[in-house]
Amino acid sequence: MSIPPVIVRRHHGEAYCTTEYVPAERWLRTTWRGFITSAEAEDGALGALEGLRLSPLPYLLNDNSQVQGPWFDSVEWLQREWAPQAKRLGLRYVAHVAQPHTEADLDQVLMQDPFAGHFELQFFSAVEDASAWLRDCQRYDALHAGGQASAPGADSAAAAA
Repeated sequence: MSIPPVIVRRHHGEAYCTTEYVPAERWLRTTWRGFITSAEAEDGALGALEGLRLSPLPYLLNDNSQVQGPWFDSVEWLQREWAPQAKRLGLRYVAHVAQPHTEADLDQVLMQDPFAGHFELQFFSAVEDASAWLRDCQRYDALHAGGQASAPGADSAAAAA
């Protein structure tokens, strides 16, 4: 399957968010780079939705490991606007690789559980760990086709069912 990447650029042409299908893994990967304003974060997230429209898959690796500056604080917008659309497009699992040194921000998000009912969300500090979790989710889905149980590794504090 050949699916073009969705690349979101700043007004001067610099790419800061790319969503692409990863054939070897059978999931989408959104990679963020540099300093991201709130408006850019929303535009990039909408680009990820376009990637889901082009390739409706239940698995997304969201990589913020190359983001600089303040952490995107529009969780409310993601919860209200983005998550329902992503769910309608079939998204079920999000492996979020955090930007370095944002553990306190992520703990706050986990306590609020903003994506409950939309998809399972797990936070990771390394792409390799996020990838391993998504592979576990794929194996789980293959073994339990049509089941509603939580994915492997999901716990009530870190996953939104």
